[in-house]
Amino acid sequence: MAITLRKPDVDDLGAALGALREWQYEGAPMQLHPGDLGWFHRSGARATAEAVRTWSRDGRILAVGFLDGPGLLRLTTAPDARQDEELARRLVEDVVTPERDVLPAGKANVEAPMDALVLDLLGENGWNTDEPWTPLRRDLTQQVEDPAALARVRIEEVGPERAEVFVAVLRAAFDAPTFTVERWREMAAGSPYADARCLVAHDDQGDAVAAVTVWSAGPGKPGVLEPMGVHPDHRGRGHGRAISVAAAAALRRLGSSSALVCTPNSNVGAVATYESAGFQKLPEMRDRYRD
Repeated sequence: MAITLRKPDVDDLGAALGALREWQYEGAPMQLHPGDLGWFHRSGARATAEAVRTWSRDGRILAVGFLDGPGLLRLTTAPDARQDEELARRLVEDVVTPERDVLPAGKANVEAPMDALVLDLLGENGWNTDEPWTPLRRDLTQQVEDPAALARVRIEEVGPERAEVFVAVLRAAFDAPTFTVERWREMAAGSPYADARCLVAHDDQGDAVAAVTVWSAGPGKPGVLEPMGVHPDHRGRGHGRAISVAAAAALRRLGSSSALVCTPNSNVGAVATYESAGFQKLPEMRDRYRD
C-alpha cells in the first residue's frame, strides 16, 4: 500500500496523539511526546492541528511530524518502523520538497530518534549534524523524596483560578511576554492536558520562585517535563532542583514509569540542575539541519 501524507484537522488530532502515546515505552530513545503537542496547544487547537503531519500506510499511522516553530520539524515513527526504508525515503522526499507543505524552503532542522533511518538518509542528502542535546531520565519505580527537604519551598498544583501565578513565573524565567493567562487556558483546554499538571514552588517568604508543567503519556509510560523555569530573581538557591523533584513526584502520581527532559548540552546549568534532582544523562541527540 502507498504511504499517505496528511495534515489532520482539529477533529482528527486525537489519532496523532493516540499514536504518540502508544509509541512511548521504557528504553525508547528520546522522541516526540504527546506533551510536546500539549504545550504547543497554548496557541490554540487550530494552530496545533496546522503544525501536525502524519504518514500512514494501509490505514495505520507510521510517523508523526510536528512543526515546533519555523523550520523545525520534530519527527518520530512507530517503533517497528524506525528502519522501514520505504517510509524513511518517503519522509525525506516530503521534507526536502517545499511544495509538500512539510518544511518551507531555506534553513531547516529535523529532529528524530537517533536510531531512525530517516536521519541517515537526510545525511546522504547533504543535511549536516547540529549541536548536541542532552536527554535526562529519572526512574519513578521508587518513592520520590520530598522537595521541601531539598529547599525551603511549598509546592502548589495550579488550576485555572491560580493560573496567573504560573504564568508570571514562566514569563520571567524565559523572558516570554507573549505567554499569557489566556494562552494558559488554551493549553489547559487541550485534550493532552487531561494527563498534565502545572506546579509552582513558593519560597519561605511566599514568593513564587519556580514553575513546571509535567505531561503523562499514560500509566506505565515515560512522562516529560515541558517546560521548567526558575524566576531570575530567585536563581542559585536550589529551587530548580526542588521543582524538578516535585515534577518527578507528580508524574509518579499520574502513573508514569519515568520522567524525561531534554536540554541543549550548552545549557550546563540546566543539565546540572536536573542531575542534582536525580535525573541521569542518556545518550546525546543531534538534529539534522539544512542551511
